[in-house]
Amino acid sequence: MPRHRLLLLLIFIWALAMVVPDLTRISRPLGSFGFYANSDGLIYNVTGPFVDRAASPAWQAGLRLGDRIDLKRMRCLPYDAETCGSILAVLGGIQYVIPGRIATIEVLAAPDHDARQVTLVAVERPTNWLVRIVLILQCLAGISVVSAAAWLAWTRPGPMSWGFFLYVVWFNPGGGWGFYALLQQWPIALLAQNVAASLAQGAAYAGLLLFVLRAPGDTITARWRRLERLLPLLALVLAATLLASYGNAFGYPTEWLVRTGLLAGFIVDIAAIAILFARRREQTPEDYQRMRWVIWGCLIGLPAFIIAELLQVTTLFNSLLGGKPPPYDLLGLLYLANGIFCLFVFWAVRHNRVVNVSIPLRRVTLLGLTLSVPALFLHHEAEHLQELLDLPDWAWLGVAVLILFLISRLHEFAVHVADRFFNRALDRTETQLSEAIVKAQHSSEIDALLADELSRLLKLASAATFRRAGAKFDRCAQGKGWDEHCVRSIAMHDPLLAPVADGEPFALDNIADDARLPTGLKRPVLAIPAANRARCFAIVFYGPHASGADLDSNEREMLARLGARAADSYAELEAAALRSRITDLEQQLSTHGLRPQPDAA
Repeated sequence: MPRHRLLLLLIFIWALAMVVPDLTRISRPLGSFGFYANSDGLIYNVTGPFVDRAASPAWQAGLRLGDRIDLKRMRCLPYDAETCGSILAVLGGIQYVIPGRIATIEVLAAPDHDARQVTLVAVERPTNWLVRIVLILQCLAGISVVSAAAWLAWTRPGPMSWGFFLYVVWFNPGGGWGFYALLQQWPIALLAQNVAASLAQGAAYAGLLLFVLRAPGDTITARWRRLERLLPLLALVLAATLLASYGNAFGYPTEWLVRTGLLAGFIVDIAAIAILFARRREQTPEDYQRMRWVIWGCLIGLPAFIIAELLQVTTLFNSLLGGKPPPYDLLGLLYLANGIFCLFVFWAVRHNRVVNVSIPLRRVTLLGLTLSVPALFLHHEAEHLQELLDLPDWAWLGVAVLILFLISRLHEFAVHVADRFFNRALDRTETQLSEAIVKAQHSSEIDALLADELSRLLKLASAATFRRAGAKFDRCAQGKGWDEHCVRSIAMHDPLLAPVADGEPFALDNIADDARLPTGLKRPVLAIPAANRARCFAIVFYGPHASGADLDSNEREMLARLGARAADSYAELEAAALRSRITDLEQQLSTHGLRPQPDAA
């Protein structure tokens, strides 16, 4: 195995190890000490995830808002496993621990109390079916995007795919809290994980910039090479800053470093989006459309992830939330938004042509609404419902899966309704052309409607009709995008037409380059046979849109329906021509005093 693939495999396993343990939280929630402290040791919440503060172990133990953890007395050097494990388990915002875990906290003196030592026992965090739904989505999305990025780097190794993979290893929708809760049992292992996490996060930021400098075709122009050479230095600086933020485990307040590292992420995100906008005009029409997918993915996913991190590990937005921690379902939905970026990038890199980005954006918006509306209106009701029914955990897991299924069906229905609304112009085009095809008096009119008129209405880069003539198909007229160097006749036994036997439309995206076909943007992507059960009358080759966008599924289905109607019209015109010819022959025979012989039947 090449060394780069071995390294890829090891990093991939480590990335999954951070995401997969969270699946256990679906049936066995993690615990909490009932308070949150920032990286300076300031306790800014003594309720934690509990609705009633009386249920919080921290409140019961006497911890109050404004108390400070004594970082000097709880530092990991000189090393003591219990002390080091306790400080690592309570600092840095919202923390998850294994239920029953014990932590001893040293609290600094304050005007209303002396310095004291507090012992806490973690209690299981409250959960409900809504939290479980978001958690299921997070875990599945995290595993999916990490696997997709690894697949790209494995099958298409290069700076671009590796940059995207390094980004996704750290910035993915998976939570990773189950993994960290397990490591808290071994403080040395958790410290090592923190070092690895700092390096991975620095590499992720640099990987993001490396990706946007080369996307979507893994190419870079001279104007960007100097910036590309600076990326390793940027990764080291960011990694060092993030690593220094763990100095609170050694007695140093580091809240400002945590905020600096996260805000630096915003700067990197803005720089990434700016680079994409600057590079989009350098692309071919096809790559320009792919670049739009990446840009919109960045605009949605990157800020969502950084905001979720700021809400979770700092007190930057604490005043906006009234001192309360953000609900888990809100954080989960923000992390899921980052998964949109990963999905968009994976699709844009994998495919040479993509549909207009407005279509997936519309569907993603509907998905966000179908997820966020239940989260908004049922956030509190979910807890009351759980108290009322008092079902076991496995039953609530089934309820969560059922609700997730219903949400998916609601999303499908919403997409169908939205497509009908936004495809009204396409429907009018189909109606107009269908009527014209039925009224056509000559086969050449149908040829022109299928190629010239459709290419004009849909703004296609190329279109040509090949009508059957004996054992071959001849191109009718010139055909938009088909010049004199392109093929004018295709034999029926030509491998290019092998799928015609099925009578169904077939894509040309994956066939080998054919010198007889138009090249570049004009290269055909779809072939529509105008065929019935008995015969194929013509084949129409369609290219993508002149903008570079691929034909979407609705357009392909419409073209297939028009092909079927054209086949009926071709057959009717042939039958009419045959009847007319028979009538003419009968008249000629009658003129010469001959009568046609009656049918023997």
